[in-house]
Amino acid sequence: MSVTDPIADMLARIRNAYHALHKSVAMPHSRMKESMAGILKDQGYIDDFQVAERDLVITLKYAKGRPLIAGLKRVSKPGRRIYVGAQEIPRVQNGLGICILSTSKGVMDGLTARHANVGGELLCEIW
Repeated sequence: MSVTDPIADMLARIRNAYHALHKSVAMPHSRMKESMAGILKDQGYIDDFQVAERDLVITLKYAKGRPLIAGLKRVSKPGRRIYVGAQEIPRVQNGLGICILSTSKGVMDGLTARHANVGGELLCEIW
């Protein structure tokens, strides 16, 4: 079955795995998903990720039995793309979360994009 929105599918798989208290979650691999997983690892939201054949396996991270990710939200959708400039990058949950953007310099989190003075497509918010 074909997936219309692979990024929303990735976020839904992570959300469902956290609610079921799974240790890891697997999904079809793409470079966009791999770079998003790299950002989540750098920010401390997941423990690790690895590429196994054609799958991306994300090892989830918990603190005292509770998931570190409280919420995930897909902002830009295939039917309605949302683009922001460098000065318009939102602060997620008043600075407690991150947003992930697809910029001309690659996929990066909102704070890094603001410091690099680049805008782009606002993919998702994570808190």
